[in-house]
Amino acid sequence: MKFFKYFFGTMLFVCASAFAQDDIKSERKPGHTNQNKFKQLYDEFATPNMFRTGSGAPGPAYYQQQADYKMDIEIDDVSAKLYGKETITYTNNSPDELTYLWVQLDQNMRAKDSKTPLINSSGIGPATSASRATSTYLKERFDGGFNIEYVKDVNDKDLPHTINRTMMRVELPKPMKTGDQFSFKIKWWYNINDHVKDGGRSGYEYFEENDNRIYVMAQFYPRMAVYNDVEGWQNSQFWGRDEFALPFGDFDVNITVPADHILDGTGYLTNREEVFTKDMMNRYNKAKKSFDKPVMIVTEDEARKTEKTKSNKKKTWKLSAQMVRDFGFATSRKFIWDMMAVKIGDKDVMAVSLYSKEGNPLWEQWSTRTVASTLKSYSRMTFDYPYHKAISVHAPMGMEYPMICYNFGRPDENGNYSDRTKYGMISVIIHEVGHNFFPMIVNSDERQWTWMDEGLNTFVQYVAEQDFGEWNPTALSPGHDKYPSRRGPAKNIVRYMGGDQDFIAPIMTKGLNTYQFGSNAYSKPATGLNILRETIMGRDLFDYSFREYARRWMFKHPTPEDFFRTMEDASAVDLDWFWRGWFYTTDYTDIGIKEVKKFAVTNNPNENGRKLAERYNIDPNALVYFIGEGDEGYEDALKNGKSIEDLPTVKEYIMDNFTPEQQKNMKKSPKYFYQVTFDKPGGLVMPLIVQYEYADGSKEKITYPAQIWRLNDKEVSRALATDKEIVAITVDPDLETADIDTSNNSWPRETKESDFDKFKNKIKD
Repeated sequence: MKFFKYFFGTMLFVCASAFAQDDIKSERKPGHTNQNKFKQLYDEFATPNMFRTGSGAPGPAYYQQQADYKMDIEIDDVSAKLYGKETITYTNNSPDELTYLWVQLDQNMRAKDSKTPLINSSGIGPATSASRATSTYLKERFDGGFNIEYVKDVNDKDLPHTINRTMMRVELPKPMKTGDQFSFKIKWWYNINDHVKDGGRSGYEYFEENDNRIYVMAQFYPRMAVYNDVEGWQNSQFWGRDEFALPFGDFDVNITVPADHILDGTGYLTNREEVFTKDMMNRYNKAKKSFDKPVMIVTEDEARKTEKTKSNKKKTWKLSAQMVRDFGFATSRKFIWDMMAVKIGDKDVMAVSLYSKEGNPLWEQWSTRTVASTLKSYSRMTFDYPYHKAISVHAPMGMEYPMICYNFGRPDENGNYSDRTKYGMISVIIHEVGHNFFPMIVNSDERQWTWMDEGLNTFVQYVAEQDFGEWNPTALSPGHDKYPSRRGPAKNIVRYMGGDQDFIAPIMTKGLNTYQFGSNAYSKPATGLNILRETIMGRDLFDYSFREYARRWMFKHPTPEDFFRTMEDASAVDLDWFWRGWFYTTDYTDIGIKEVKKFAVTNNPNENGRKLAERYNIDPNALVYFIGEGDEGYEDALKNGKSIEDLPTVKEYIMDNFTPEQQKNMKKSPKYFYQVTFDKPGGLVMPLIVQYEYADGSKEKITYPAQIWRLNDKEVSRALATDKEIVAITVDPDLETADIDTSNNSWPRETKESDFDKFKNKIKD
């Protein structure tokens, strides 16, 4: 009896497998390429080498160049011009011989002859405003490009150089070999743009009431381009959207501004006692010991008084930074200044805010506290913040640089603000402060892979926003029990994912060339990582792997493959199917319930059962039969109501094969049997998350791994045996997978009232 049943079960398994293989073979055609969504990413990935390993870690031959800067900068506040001189010392750590250097001139995007305005399509509509017509057709383009006065070596000998739009090639007097250093000097000036009127990532905001400006300065100096093992010299022009690829280095920067200005920026302030008043020094020393609330370094009353007059004198602020990839600063006589300390690991970091009276009371209440909270959250998710400060500056846009960022969010003129303004300000501060980690430290190439800084950062922003709401409940408005994050949850990306495919590009597309830039570079990658963390990998595995990536590549230049490989290497989770679907395609998730079949169990064969027994020459009375609803014998078997262990055949088998102790530990005897078929109209592979609801009101959620789709990308079935009747089945009940169509997610199928029926019922009422 034992052998007979084993043989029969084996034959049925072999038969079913053969049918499955026949189905697979029937789909294959001559010349058909492997389109399986679970194939490895060997075609997409570069071959590992001595620079970058197959594990995603830097290899034994990994190198990166270094660019050190000594600068003297002056801002002419009357004419809104910036003047600068710099000495760049470039170190060639590559194994290659270099015959020239490339320098980025990003301000040339604003030059009068810039090609940036010509790359976008334009047209003429039926009407427009007078202001738009004037700015479009009458206003002369602002000239904000670099004016290079000279490029010389340290002996003041002119160096041949060629400017190609936003890039400048500097010819070397002799080739640089591995380990060589070369120093050269550049002098320049440019007109600073009004970034409120003309746009831009830096510039000034003008306040007409007392003829003052707030300067938030970046890309203000000629900067070395990246040279690495992946692309050689970074050679992608700056068109205005894609941001920056930069080498690390040390900076010593002297910035001369009007004597009544307040200034802060990247690096240590090395002449604090020269530029601070005695009161400011006392307050600063107090702030270094205050961990619970900000301390005012410059009060609002002091800032209001200072902005009413203008000093004719000058003051130089000296800043020094080590191992940073860029430099930014902000300066104005309008600034209020506060600071507080935050404990990160075994060191104290200063959380800092600079803002004008126009930002209060919102900024005084929440800016510096948000900076402190952000540093804690990001350090927990990556590595301890390595710099000594992080600054949030009030400006009408959001942008980031090492240790300093510019953030929007302003009350009305009476100091009133909406929830949208408050949450918008807190979120942008979290996001821009978070950029210190990605890409200021984990230094990805923003020009090529926007998502590697914006997407990864937006993901951690979501985690930090939830932390902020938990740690600062008084910041939550009535009705909010947690922070209302705009990006991160899967349900928030559904509209984009299900949109017009003609206007959606894969994440792995150069940022300049994508449609719907915010959704592509920010929302979709962040949501994908959140799905990995919450649904596919689990927090423990994901967080460990994410930290491993951040620590491996801090102060280095990672590529997308380094990220993908590290996440798998540190977790032992094969995610090639996920990277391919979510990052390399525009497929969307749509998983539904196609069919639910109910079965009753019996020893009494119906016609189909007899045929099966006859086919394999088996005694019909020795088999267990599952009779589907509507088939011959179903109602009788259902009325009989036996569980599977009550069947004589099964009882005999249990007695022959299990000890009394084993029999005690068997599962509850299943009485109800179902075959549920799930289909996947969407192209994206995802885990199959199913909630089963039983007649007694209890619920059970089962997550079938994504690999359930590996042999059939269209539909799969699951057999269920339970001691309780199933009354409802729901796919993705908590909206974890960004399913774009939930109308097919339920059984019994939910009938939704049409818009027409809603209209008719409204009229009746």
